[in-house]
Amino acid sequence: MTALWSFLDRFESHVCRILLACFVTLLFVQIVARQIFGFSITWIEELSIILFVWFAYFGASYAARIAAHNRVGFHLGFMSRPKARIIEAIGDAFWIIFNLVFVWYSVEFISRLKPFVKVQTLGWEMRHVYLALPIAFALMTLRILQVNYLKLVRGIDPTDPDKAGVEAALELAAEEQRSFERGNH
Repeated sequence: MTALWSFLDRFESHVCRILLACFVTLLFVQIVARQIFGFSITWIEELSIILFVWFAYFGASYAARIAAHNRVGFHLGFMSRPKARIIEAIGDAFWIIFNLVFVWYSVEFISRLKPFVKVQTLGWEMRHVYLALPIAFALMTLRILQVNYLKLVRGIDPTDPDKAGVEAALELAAEEQRSFERGNH
């Protein structure tokens, strides 16, 4: 089971990196084409938007894995950690229900799309573009379940990415301060 989660961690990370690199490169090419050569490539903007949307949804799924989604948690600091985990799990249960309903309705919507409904310049069927929705929300649901398994069954809280970033910045500042003080003496 751990190998599956590890694969998903790497998979989403690589997908996000590839999508980001692709749409940024395409937008750069479009800017160069417009500013230097005086013409635009019509399909680039459309493809960039599609890649950005897919990037955002896969990124949201990855954020669910590292517990980086915003949530009101001030009140949880006043509870014991086991009670706080249960309150978080109840909130996550509502999130999972929302995700499952969203997956259901997005699959239903995609299945009703006619094959002639296409992306204007690329000519792709819109149902392929909209697949990002059920895929990402299903992955997000798996991630929420994964985080709750770690918290409730294994007793492992994911590292708060914001807190870790602040702590790393403070440590770097303290190290620079110590280095500066050594240099002045």
